[in-house]
Amino acid sequence: MSLRTPFCDLHERMGARMVDFAGWRMPLLYSSIIEEHTTCRHHAAIFDISHMGRLILTGPDAEKLVEKVATRKVADQKVGRARYALVCNEQGFALDDILIYRYEEYWLIVCNASNRDKIVAWLNRHVAGLKVQIADRTAETAMIALQGPDVIDMVSTKIYDAGIAGLKRYAFTAGRYMGIEYTISRTGYTGEDGIEAIFPANTAMLIWPYISSLGEDHPLKPAGLGARDTLRLEAAMPLYGHELDEQHDPISAGLSFAVSLDKDFIGRDALAKVAEQGPRQKLVGLSMEGRKAARQGHAVLAAGKVVGVVTSGALSPTLGHPIAMAYVDADKSADGTMLSVDCRGANLDAKVVPLPFYKAAKK
Repeated sequence: MSLRTPFCDLHERMGARMVDFAGWRMPLLYSSIIEEHTTCRHHAAIFDISHMGRLILTGPDAEKLVEKVATRKVADQKVGRARYALVCNEQGFALDDILIYRYEEYWLIVCNASNRDKIVAWLNRHVAGLKVQIADRTAETAMIALQGPDVIDMVSTKIYDAGIAGLKRYAFTAGRYMGIEYTISRTGYTGEDGIEAIFPANTAMLIWPYISSLGEDHPLKPAGLGARDTLRLEAAMPLYGHELDEQHDPISAGLSFAVSLDKDFIGRDALAKVAEQGPRQKLVGLSMEGRKAARQGHAVLAAGKVVGVVTSGALSPTLGHPIAMAYVDADKSADGTMLSVDCRGANLDAKVVPLPFYKAAKK
């Protein structure tokens, strides 16, 4: 039986099309993927992301454990800041990509729903000799994302006590609002500005209607997994199980910014070798014409020879043509390289283009 987020009953009452995702019953869409995608790009949308794992690390050696398992340096991370990083195995392959929050008294790791049990086991495997307590708070909390160009102005003027207006990217604020404990971070997974918020699960059915009512001219509308996927693809944000898995490393995935080779961590030596020698394959963007989209697993060809594989693809609602991300041989990864994709027997032209496909204008 699928797990249910604290908002599940609400999604069903709103008529969402529900699907199983990573063991959770989640809304795929409420109206249409294109409508929800466009609402997020132009105004504001609210997403239930309570399926994401939320792990608390406390104790005097919590920082040491985070440094040991995360690819990115955290020793200089200040309280109130969040950082994107990866957890890799000894071979340098990705076990998950995570967000790391530093609080005054503890650390929070937000991981992917599909990898929560794996990451909890990995932390426990490497905690030996360290004074750290690991607590899975996923079931006790809820998490939502408010994304879109109107979000910051909308939320900061309505929830002014939370200090959102001056919040910088990848910063967070934590406290109480109307007696409810919260964490609000200026983070997201859509390519738009916005926030993500964590609060007690037993307050969820009060929070969603309140947040949804904040918009005036353009209310916050719900959006499901379908729009979340097309939004993140346009922004070239990796999805575990697509661009990241235990056969690919973060450097080949274009995530070198999240790998600190000047510190020791699990997988460091393997990644240093990739950085020194260069990746055999690189993650690239592909732009295509027409209406037929490439999909995960479709072969990428050069002169009839397979040189890579598509990891994600869709007809871009914003750009109006198909886009895809793919791993291709390094010598075929330069921008402007003409390739083709085998879409179920039809070879469609594809051009290597810079990532991301879409970047929001700065306000």
